[in-house]
Amino acid sequence: MERTYGIFANTPAARELTVEPWRQFEGGRGSHHKSLCTTFFNGLPVLSTEHRQKILLSAVALRASFQPSLCLNHFETPSAPIGCTESPTRTRSSPLLSSFECAPSRPLSSSPRARFWSSFRSFSVAQEAAPSVSAAGAETPAAGNIVDVLRERDLVDAITNETALREAAASSSLKVYLGFDPTAESLHIGHLLGIVILAWFQKCGHTPVAVLGGATARVGDPSGKSIERPVMSNETIERNLAGLEGTLRKLLRFEEGPQPLVVNNYDWHSQFSFLDFLRDVGRHARVGVMIKKDSVQTRLASEEGMSFTEFCYQLLQGYDFVHLFKEHGVTLQLGGSDQWGNITAGTDLVRKMLKKEGAMGLTFPLLLQSDGRKFGKSEGGAVWLSEKLLSPYKFYQYLFAVPDADVVTFLKRLTFLDVREIAEIEAGMRRPGYQPNTAQRRLAEEVTRFVHGDEGLAQALAATQGLAPGAATKLDISALEAIAADIPSVSLPIDKVEGQVIVDVFVAAGLFPSKGAVRRQIKNGGAYLNNEKVEDEGLSVTAKDVLDGRMLLLASGKKNKLLVKIES
Repeated sequence: MERTYGIFANTPAARELTVEPWRQFEGGRGSHHKSLCTTFFNGLPVLSTEHRQKILLSAVALRASFQPSLCLNHFETPSAPIGCTESPTRTRSSPLLSSFECAPSRPLSSSPRARFWSSFRSFSVAQEAAPSVSAAGAETPAAGNIVDVLRERDLVDAITNETALREAAASSSLKVYLGFDPTAESLHIGHLLGIVILAWFQKCGHTPVAVLGGATARVGDPSGKSIERPVMSNETIERNLAGLEGTLRKLLRFEEGPQPLVVNNYDWHSQFSFLDFLRDVGRHARVGVMIKKDSVQTRLASEEGMSFTEFCYQLLQGYDFVHLFKEHGVTLQLGGSDQWGNITAGTDLVRKMLKKEGAMGLTFPLLLQSDGRKFGKSEGGAVWLSEKLLSPYKFYQYLFAVPDADVVTFLKRLTFLDVREIAEIEAGMRRPGYQPNTAQRRLAEEVTRFVHGDEGLAQALAATQGLAPGAATKLDISALEAIAADIPSVSLPIDKVEGQVIVDVFVAAGLFPSKGAVRRQIKNGGAYLNNEKVEDEGLSVTAKDVLDGRMLLLASGKKNKLLVKIES
């Protein structure tokens, strides 16, 4: 396991190191000491910024040959607790200094000595006892700077000011928001990436804020759209808002971590008259800047063009940031990579309207498959997060069918598994004897559990096992009911099923065009009744085969299934 030595430093003075103790430490390279701690006290000479950078460069070189349990403890004041810790991973693309900084996971004791030993003990425990990976899946520890956590999982596309975000995340608990326009009555799996990122912020001690677009949905976001969105009625918007809020309140885990906040931007936009909005907000926006946004340029170049309504969308979303910054202390907005223009419009408005700095934006990559297609679309439409629109079984099956080329990426982005475990799964895929779909099964289990809970996952697994042809578990009525809405079905009167030869039932149900086709499939071993292979073409269907007197399952091959419902 690679170790990166961290220095907690919340003030410039706390980051200063003395020359001589560091030389003593450098001279210790190659020693047999398991741990080496140097304590720096107030009043000793301090180093310049240039010297501190040299120290950090030395530390990078040092790690290649010598990895002691290191604790650098500066003289601490109650307002600026300093300690040390171990980060399980290296920062990928952050500035050198940032890769050595973390935020304390909890306040240290007010006593400098107690704080020192508290920090050292925490570090030693982490050094000597690496976390084990449980069968249920170990989550990546929520320690360290949130930017490192996200970059490690390829969840960052761009940041308006990465240095400022790192410093803010290391020194305080942030409030972070992501917007959701109610364009449908459920969120789909494409939205899940943003929700997972909000959850990571929450795990790292920050407050997630979900903004429902009750106002912006009435305008329509032009980002990524070649034509203008259709106008929705107020009733449709309200129904969709209720569906989205229910899903968000379930996924953001209100019972643990900083309490999430769910708000509706209609609550503040509805207070504006058109003239008030133009006067108070519009005068701070420059058309030249607005028109250069990618989302605007793309639409202006199309035959459809762009309406004034859509053009103003970025201004409405920008004011959301102003309101949240002022009223709730929100300083960071999240969004997909196609939202960069809208996000920067918000940071500009905060600076101009409130005369304050500190508003930041972070975009994440869109969830794409390796062939460039958006992840989250199936032949039947969107992969919904609401079980009312898509059963946990069907949701699980969609994830289980992810290609090998995409599964590791989605494990990193959509689950909370430790990155070391994901690396082991990836390595296992290349080993001889790898069982196909093992990684996909893990992905499907983790994401289904997150979205639908343990009960939903159990339901999906039971249906998956029960519907597998030749499964050891007998198919029962509960498994059929669980997937009834997800597979093709046909209704037949009881006299067309019970007591009839199986060949005739297959034809009557429409699964085969002729009796000859049924007989050939039976001979080839590909015809199934309630998941049991049909080996005798003269078999008669009995009352026992009609589960609960209501249903039976026919199949041609392993995937072509048909549910037969008995007409009452």
